[in-house]
Amino acid sequence: MHEVGVISAILKKVEKVMDDEDLSTCDTVVLEVGELSGVVPHFMEECWPAATYHTRFEETKLEMKVIKGQVRCDSCGEEFNAYECDLKCPKCGEDRKHTPLTGRELVIKEIRGN
Repeated sequence: MHEVGVISAILKKVEKVMDDEDLSTCDTVVLEVGELSGVVPHFMEECWPAATYHTRFEETKLEMKVIKGQVRCDSCGEEFNAYECDLKCPKCGEDRKHTPLTGRELVIKEIRGN
């Protein structure tokens, strides 16, 4: 599970922003997580308490907004949700050649603190 490493990297960036903006506390970190990003939101939620234990982020909440994984089929041009269709084009059946349109994001959208 690489989510602990992802959380660690996110917290380092949050800490830098907090230092740059002179924030003493961070109440909530809001992430945008794409369905095609390789990060599983459920695992992020499960790992968050362990990754923040005994750190300045121990009381910080994690919020995530999932971005749909839209792709365009390179064979027929159909646009569809890759996650919901299990990467198989609903129009022509192609299951290998798709161009991602959305859903590859992993973005720190907001840091709420004082």
